[in-house]
Amino acid sequence: MTREPNTRLADLFGLAGWSKGELARLVNRQAAVMGHPQLATDTSRVRRWIETGESPRDPVPKVLAALFTERLGRVVTIEDLGFGRRGRTAKGQSPDGLPWPPERTAAVLTEFTGMDLMLNRRGLVGAGAALAAGSAISGAMHDWLHSDPVLASEAPRIDDPLRAMSAQADPASFDRYEAAPVGSQEIDALERSVEVFRLWDASRGGGLQRKAVVGQLNEVGGMLSYRHPDHLQRRLWGVAANLAVLAGWMSHDVGLEPTAQKYFIIAAHAAREGGDRPRASEALSRCARQMVHLGRPQDALDLMKLAKSGAGEETLPRTRAMFATIEAWAQASMGRGQAVRRTLGEAEEMFVSDKTDVPPPSWMQLFNEADLHGMQGLVYRTLAEHEPSAAAIAQRHAKAALDMRENGRQRSTIFDHISIASACFIDDDPEQADRYARMALLTIGDTSSHRTWDRLREMYRLTAKYSGYPRIEELREDIQRALPKGPAGKKRTASA
Repeated sequence: MTREPNTRLADLFGLAGWSKGELARLVNRQAAVMGHPQLATDTSRVRRWIETGESPRDPVPKVLAALFTERLGRVVTIEDLGFGRRGRTAKGQSPDGLPWPPERTAAVLTEFTGMDLMLNRRGLVGAGAALAAGSAISGAMHDWLHSDPVLASEAPRIDDPLRAMSAQADPASFDRYEAAPVGSQEIDALERSVEVFRLWDASRGGGLQRKAVVGQLNEVGGMLSYRHPDHLQRRLWGVAANLAVLAGWMSHDVGLEPTAQKYFIIAAHAAREGGDRPRASEALSRCARQMVHLGRPQDALDLMKLAKSGAGEETLPRTRAMFATIEAWAQASMGRGQAVRRTLGEAEEMFVSDKTDVPPPSWMQLFNEADLHGMQGLVYRTLAEHEPSAAAIAQRHAKAALDMRENGRQRSTIFDHISIASACFIDDDPEQADRYARMALLTIGDTSSHRTWDRLREMYRLTAKYSGYPRIEELREDIQRALPKGPAGKKRTASA
């Protein structure tokens, strides 16, 4: 029977620039380093992998993933190479490998974090891949997200592909921890660590602690390869989901967009395996925010449709209010003023309807009234590019957010300042714009958030109209000095 070519492997092979013979020699060499000296691959076998879709046996997929990761400078997993579990695509999977089977979640998590840590250690960039389209993600994950997992029967088995590696495996190829079954006290400590990381990210941005979060997530992946009692297993999945969202948000914050998207999808899988559909949907809403930031609002709307429908009845009104602000931001990017006002009105109604008689989950505690106003300020500032009259509303909400901001939310405060300054430029008030822009510049150097630089570049674009004003000309020079070296004024694209 004629098999189909492995187009995913072919695409990556073309990017890597190897010849088939060269890849065969590299596989043999890397396999020997990883404890498999008996492996003997040749040019004809590589050709069959690519041209006829033949699936190599273990450990070749792991070896190939390590080779492509190092060559391309970004995380490449077994699924990215077109090889499903045991070399085959699982039944029901999309071409993008979504969703993967429940027993694969811990293995995918461990493999991806291990590759990410390897990139960190070797100083590689890790951002050279395209994002999956929102429609592709929502189409593949719709039925899966709307169904209920069976935790006990679907818990991960101890067949993690990383666990099968020899004890002599090259430690530079995968980072993993020798995990053991854990109890409630260990999970308590892991949950506390998530809170510490989350607060650090809100204050200083994603760059400084990202590797620590990824390392912690890698360790939790190892723990999930053991069968725990259901109540502990659910909590571990919850920790994994929270860490994966944080790893994704930190990756997005420093411009590692494809890596960020993968972590958000891993987080959605982990949350669903733990029976927490609202958390799974919140992870997908992070994907949507990422899409709006990158200028892909329709993708964001596709993702938010899935997030809202799959969240389940137990989702709190405040969480639904947050979802609505993200949807409104996408609508504002498309100039849909009437839809923006309707959606933000719904967000306000849902927010005030939350009686707070049910404590919010830990991942929602940072979305308070200040954040609601901050998002409204951002949405109306975005809409003001299409409807200048929205600029005044943007200023009002962003100033309300500033008045309510708690200590430790430095990145959000910078965003508020930039929203106000940008809205003032649109509203033909350069003096007040200059004042708030300089407030942003005072602290922007204290964070590692590339997103603040992106918003600053957008504001810089608005200053061009006033470049003849001495104070604004000076501001423009100060902004240029504050921004990192590189193409000024260019927003990151989806493949950056």
